Amino acid sequence: MMPELKITQLRHFVWVAELKGFHVAAERAHRTQPAISLSIKDLENKLGEDVFEKRNTKSAKAELTPFGELFLPKAKELIAHHDRITQDMMLMADHKTGHIRLASVPSIASQVLPELLLEFVADAPDLNVSFFDDNSDAVLNMIENQQVDFGIASLFHKDEHPDKLFHPIWEDQIGVVCPNDHPLAKQKGIHWKTLLEHRFISNGTSRLLEDSEASPLLGRSQFYISNMISLIAMLEAGVGITTLPRYAFPKESKSLCFIPLDTPHVVRRIGLVQLNNKSLSPAANALADFILAKAKR
Repeated sequence: MMPELKITQLRHFVWVAELKGFHVAAERAHRTQPAISLSIKDLENKLGEDVFEKRNTKSAKAELTPFGELFLPKAKELIAHHDRITQDMMLMADHKTGHIRLASVPSIASQVLPELLLEFVADAPDLNVSFFDDNSDAVLNMIENQQVDFGIASLFHKDEHPDKLFHPIWEDQIGVVCPNDHPLAKQKGIHWKTLLEHRFISNGTSRLLEDSEASPLLGRSQFYISNMISLIAMLEAGVGITTLPRYAFPKESKSLCFIPLDTPHVVRRIGLVQLNNKSLSPAANALADFILAKAKR
């Protein structure tokens, strides 16, 4: 059976060898000289060979045996390897290093997360983040397939996802988006039946209307566009109107407007989503806690 070498004993051996004495090594280790001698003796018993020559007087310098000379670089290598692993694990535990994989719906990805991520990685230059943005269904699929640690999305029907934990954070109201020169643009609030008179473009967030009285709109949509860039281009071109959550409305657009949908009043809830039977890595867990803490403030 192979002996188990203790890192502490290896450090004592290296210190005695480098400092040429048991007394100075004991001072370095903050131990008594007899304790260091016992530590070295136990190490020699495990190795089956002496590492230091026998001393005639207490004042004699500690000298390595030929076996000790061969063992010294190996001991240093073991200590260095141990310290590297320990440091890596401590950095991971303190989320200073590692790799986080995160997915989010585009609205939160573009309007909320940049500032949060900038603050989170400020003191962690060795932390890597892979970031994906897509609609809620795609984000949930990435979570299920364990392509990401956790996601930021909506659970349209929570009872359909018993394998997931959902921590709601943000809420935004559904509204109608149309060009500034559209007949609906001057209204302060809109009843869903008013939209029946206009060409409706459905999108990934239109599912939020499924369980409301406005659900007939979905069956009357002439276009379905999943990509936000393409959707905005179609709206700006006057192809039709759509509904979007407030966060998803492109604030930088000068040609589109957002009118709250008064009837029905539909609210989207967005939050952190993760598998309920899988623990997060220390770095991912730290980011999730950071986002939740910021949201509470």
